[in-house]
Amino acid sequence: MRLPLLLLLASLNAAAQNQSQGKPQPQVPQVRIGVVAPLSGASAHMGKDIENGARMAIDDLNATGPQIGGRSVQFVLQVEDDAGDPKQGTAVAQKLVDAEVAGVVGHLNSGTSVPASRIYAAAGIPQITPAATTPLYTRQGFQTAFRLVANDNKIGEVLGRYAVHTLKARRIAVIDDRTAFGQGLADAFLKGVRAQGTAADAVSRQYTNDRATDFNAILTQIKARQPDLIFFGGMDAVAGPMLKQMKSLGMNLRFLSGDGICSERLPQLAGDALADNQLTCAVAGGVTGNYDVGYRAFVDRYQQRYKLPLQTYAPYAYDAVMLLAKSMQAAGTAVPKQYLPELAKIKYQGVTGAIGFDRYGDLANPAVTLYTYRGGRKIRIDILH
Repeated sequence: MRLPLLLLLASLNAAAQNQSQGKPQPQVPQVRIGVVAPLSGASAHMGKDIENGARMAIDDLNATGPQIGGRSVQFVLQVEDDAGDPKQGTAVAQKLVDAEVAGVVGHLNSGTSVPASRIYAAAGIPQITPAATTPLYTRQGFQTAFRLVANDNKIGEVLGRYAVHTLKARRIAVIDDRTAFGQGLADAFLKGVRAQGTAADAVSRQYTNDRATDFNAILTQIKARQPDLIFFGGMDAVAGPMLKQMKSLGMNLRFLSGDGICSERLPQLAGDALADNQLTCAVAGGVTGNYDVGYRAFVDRYQQRYKLPLQTYAPYAYDAVMLLAKSMQAAGTAVPKQYLPELAKIKYQGVTGAIGFDRYGDLANPAVTLYTYRGGRKIRIDILH
């Protein structure tokens, strides 16, 4: 049984009366949290990672005998598949609003997160994305939109600096998949490159789409421009085949990208085309020091539970659920508009580090973690701020 939290007091008073009269006690009221991610399509492994992380948080919460306002509750998930499609994303967003969820964790993609955020905002329901990086998401003026990772501006700044000063790139080719995420990241990267004040710049700008499998035409054009680095804005399902075709064309170039390709699945998608240290990718988050111990413990627990490698976003989804729950408990209510102020000012020590939000709903002082691949394994290089 699911009851709005405004009815908690009445239902629990009735339960006490029933118990005193020898009647069966009603079921503990449920607080429903929505989780939305692509559970079908090319990014389904990333979406499942989000669902799994959120489910771990729900189970951990319920194991503590949670209370809100001194009254026992049970947290439950309502999981929806947006397939990475904006139209489906808005449809499931409305479904969650109609279901009167207390908060939402999602979406994965920038292209689904932005239109869905308008629906949650109109209903006053807090939304925390564990993955979407477009700056637009938190710049629409919605008090309900929060993000647990660095945005594209920060990632572009870090990757631009890294490309110029560490990789010594001067002739750069840029490819993006025309999604809100891919194009936004590529634009931010180029801005980051130009901010370095050097002669480095794009010698080729090419476009594909998030379902493409044939890149020979654009790669041939890029090869003719003789770049020393390729930057790709997009996801691993496209990057893997692209790396294979680069190898077949004899393009032994450094490859740079964001967290969309920075998965445990990429070596399977790229096969032997993924040479050691060829690729550098940036994940919009990262922990150091004492937080690293907790993060690694979470990864171990995740892998033991699901018998799967953690892809990227499960820890952020876990923290997102915890943030919603802790805010409700601090406010003494799960009514979205009433606990929202607590979420906006929260200071929380999570699996992914110290969490607090700026006035836009972005993560304060976000980190960016750089990875490469060696022997088919993802290896952390550095964590930058």
